[in-house]
Amino acid sequence: MSDVRLLDSSERQVSSATEGAALDLAARLPSLIVAAREIASSVMHGVHGRRVAGSGETFWQFRPFVAGESTAGIDWRRSARDDRIYVREREWEAAHTVWVWIDRSPSMGFVSKLALQSKLDRALVLGLAAADLLVNGGERVGLMGLTRPMAARGIIARFAEAMVAEARAPGFVPAELPASMTLPPRTQAILISDFLSDPADIAEKIGVLSARGARGHLVMIADPVEETFPFAGHTEFVDVDSDARLRVGQAETFRSDYISRLAAHRDAVMTAARRRGWSFLPHRTDRPASEALLALRMRFEADLDGQFARVAG
Repeated sequence: MSDVRLLDSSERQVSSATEGAALDLAARLPSLIVAAREIASSVMHGVHGRRVAGSGETFWQFRPFVAGESTAGIDWRRSARDDRIYVREREWEAAHTVWVWIDRSPSMGFVSKLALQSKLDRALVLGLAAADLLVNGGERVGLMGLTRPMAARGIIARFAEAMVAEARAPGFVPAELPASMTLPPRTQAILISDFLSDPADIAEKIGVLSARGARGHLVMIADPVEETFPFAGHTEFVDVDSDARLRVGQAETFRSDYISRLAAHRDAVMTAARRRGWSFLPHRTDRPASEALLALRMRFEADLDGQFARVAG
């Protein structure tokens, strides 16, 4: 009988923790949504579709008929106004599908006094802003494992609702890496995380996602303290993903070794990404989020333009 009571108590604790995390996320999301919209708007300038002639439903332009081509595209009404024959061209619908994944595991909650916001909040802002930017650029965007790809103008709110609903699910535990799914060709993935997992696991995950030719981008979020290791004297380090603790004296003596290991870890993650043709973007939370979004947009557009040129050619 005591076992049953202990089990009930444990389940209530898990349920309470899950609900608390969901409520915390729901409470923070309104301000993060506002920030995401503002950042997306600031980076929006210059965004345009990749418009070329092709099969589609949207009218693009009239052009003179060229001898030898099919007469099916001739617009006789427009041609009747002039002494030339005109062809009605339509825009090629070049929308791509983009999947966004945002790491919400415990390590992402870290924030130091040197940072503008926690790694989690920065990742949420970047992920939501990227989705808004991409939709306005004509792409379809889905939240990996939670929503279907869509081109809805209110995509930020839809993504936020999906994440809150997931966080409220009984027993929900945020994963450090996205679920294993093979993405179709000509799709893109944007993974936003601190990527503190084993580089071999990260490489394996990228391999699964890109097995059919999908391309992607890793955005590695770091707190400035994690990169500079400004600790000295007696210090206690606590692992947010477990109960592990480490107490050391003269913490400054670990700085050089720590920074070397961090650089090696980052190189391994970057190599795993580039081996599959993915981009890698490090970003610190003491820098403006707009910097990362602009850099991500440039890399994303360069990748899509390369695909677009290959298809159009």
